[in-house]
Amino acid sequence: MFQVTQEPINDVTIEENQFHLYQPNITGNINYNDEIRISIQDLDAYTLPSESYIYIEGKLLTDTGKVPTKFKFINNGVAYLFRELRYELNGVVIDSVRNVGLVSTIKNYLSFNKNESVSLENAGWFPNYNPKDAVQKILADAEGNFNVCIPLKLLSGFFEDFKKIIMNMKQELVLIRTSDDIDAIIGSDETEKPKIELTKILWNVPHIQPNLSYQLYLTNIANNNLELPIKFRSWQLIEYPSLNNSTRHTWAVKTSSNVETPRHVIIGFQKDRKGDITKDMSQFDHCNLNNIRLFLNSERYPYNDLHLNFESNRYAALYDMFTNFQETYYNNKSQPIFNPEQFKTKSPLIHIDCSRQKEVLQSGSVVLRIEFETDTPTPTDTSAYCLILHEKHFSYFPASKIVKQK
Repeated sequence: MFQVTQEPINDVTIEENQFHLYQPNITGNINYNDEIRISIQDLDAYTLPSESYIYIEGKLLTDTGKVPTKFKFINNGVAYLFRELRYELNGVVIDSVRNVGLVSTIKNYLSFNKNESVSLENAGWFPNYNPKDAVQKILADAEGNFNVCIPLKLLSGFFEDFKKIIMNMKQELVLIRTSDDIDAIIGSDETEKPKIELTKILWNVPHIQPNLSYQLYLTNIANNNLELPIKFRSWQLIEYPSLNNSTRHTWAVKTSSNVETPRHVIIGFQKDRKGDITKDMSQFDHCNLNNIRLFLNSERYPYNDLHLNFESNRYAALYDMFTNFQETYYNNKSQPIFNPEQFKTKSPLIHIDCSRQKEVLQSGSVVLRIEFETDTPTPTDTSAYCLILHEKHFSYFPASKIVKQK
């Protein structure tokens, strides 16, 4: 405020910022299990993939080709139509997300607030809808038509974290269609089966035209073949498909290198939901959890027991861990998407912050193990999910087109 002689700042570094459309290798309708590959071949362009989005058109139909009367999309339902998403740079896989709908739903329940969710309805994000409300329609109109624009930062850690341009490199976005549409919808009964048609998928990518001084600067970087870093936090889902019928569980999740040590872990449970059209795959169950702890080798997170009891509404510690995600992951003030009651009924997810670690974890391999107890024996049709958020580090050389992982 005291710099009274300072001129007003006017950013003129960008002369043009235009979205360019890229089409997939498939023409016509996209079938189950199809690989949709969309390429950017223009090596002279400066693209900003973090702000790109996919545009999808389709029809919500029954397997007999009629407009459904007994089922509709769940929250984030369009993302559940794809079992894998990959981003490749000059043929090297930079980031990959499997089970796209489930992963993005878990992650975004902790990432977004209520105001952000309103604007993201255009992407099919309806976290506060009531699945039992037969009148409320999600996305599709009376004829079953729907269209969405899904920012890719909702679906992948690379697109969320890496906010630099990509220069002089071939880029590809790969989507793999699921083998059915059961997980994407919820119905009142099983008399109608879904067959969702996808008629159009486009990748919309910003092309940035810098001013002359930055063009010279970027050209000099390319001519000198400087090594350019790519660092982001990747999302990896590990599934325990069927828990034991017990009140005590030990889950040896994975062993990772010190480079990919987990920094945040999100755990969720779903009871008897898979393959059931009447169950909502975008919601989770608390399964009468009373305590949970995570071990990285011998280091324990959280340090103290939680002493939960959902029957007595004693889950304040878990909700506090849920709301702290935005502050610890984004360094933002926490604005949770759900209040405590909604958290209990829709997304009782367990967020464990293990971002602060001792040096002993920075050398050698790291074993991730989860131990938890429930008040009642867990039914064998209960699945457990562990979403691991860990760092990845690549670099590329714009002249030689070499991409390597650190």
